[in-house]
This record gives sequence, C-alpha cells and structure tokens, in this order.
Amino acid sequence: MGNEPDEKQSAAADNSVDERFDDDGVERPIGNGRGILRINEIGVAIFVVLGVLAAIFPDFFTTPYVVVSIAQFIVGMITMGLAYFSAIERSRIENVAVAGVFFASGAAPKPIQRRFLLALFVQVVVGIVVASVRVYTPAAFGVLAPLWVVGFTGMWVTAYGTFTPRDPELKRSARKAEAKKQRPSAAKRVK
Repeated sequence: MGNEPDEKQSAAADNSVDERFDDDGVERPIGNGRGILRINEIGVAIFVVLGVLAAIFPDFFTTPYVVVSIAQFIVGMITMGLAYFSAIERSRIENVAVAGVFFASGAAPKPIQRRFLLALFVQVVVGIVVASVRVYTPAAFGVLAPLWVVGFTGMWVTAYGTFTPRDPELKRSARKAEAKKQRPSAAKRVK
C-alpha cells in the first residue's frame, strides 16, 4: 500500500511526457493559449485607456501614452519575429500562410480569430483617432501600437493554430522521373 502513490505519480509523469509529444515526436505546446490572449487584451485595454486620457488631458497623459505605444511597437516587432521563425519551422511539415499566421485566417478557431481581429481593429481605430485629435503631437506614435496585436496573434497561431499537412516532397531522382513521364517523347513530337 505504501507504493501506490509512487506508482500513480510515475504513471502520471509518464502520461504527461507522452502528451507533450505528437505522433511524429514533435513537442506540443503546453496549455491552450489563454495566457497569450489575456496578455494581448490587457495590453490593448491599457493602450485604449491611455489613448482616451491622452486625447482628453494631453498635458498629463501624452507621455505615458507614447511610452506604451512605443513599448507595444517594440514588443510587437519581437513577437512577430519569433512567430515568423516559428512559422518557418512549421512550414517544413505544414502549409503555412502569412495571413494564417498574423491574422489567424483559417489557422485558429473563429472565436479566437474574432478576438484577435477585434483587438487589432480597436488598436488601429484608437491610434488613428488619438493622432487625429492631437495633430502634430507625439500622440501620433499611437499608430505604431497595433503591431502588438499582430505579433501576439502570430505567437498564438504558431503555438496553437492548425495548418494542413504538406505533401511529402519528391527526391531529385523521383522528380526527374516524374518530369520524363509528363514530357512527350521525341517520336510523338515529330508526328
């Protein structure tokens, strides 16, 4: 009886290791992406609140709004780069499209795609409206912030999205044989 907890713990550990890998031995991401969605939406909410405050009280809130806008632009560039390299890695075995990675088109469930696209729409509109209300001020930096959403969309999709598998590529000798089959022979061309 004293060994039962140890056996259950080792069985649970074995199952968790097996669940971390798919049939091809590729490691699956842990979780369901809620953390990425949450960080994205919190960032958008902070941007919107500071944008509204910067439009109403420019003396007090323009600087924090600009700092957040530039920070979100930088984080967005980094996350886009990471998502891009992750997408390149996945493209070896799956048909990965740019629209699928950065706009979740066909790669994420519709509710997830809607959340990311709504966040992108909100950031674009707020950035443009604040820049329009406070023309010729540093508030124009707000138009850079939507890269935040694009980067986090890419991170979510490359970690949790689905793409169709690629057809296996033929080796060089098989490609040559396939090309010969498709090419008409010299005797057939003369007639």
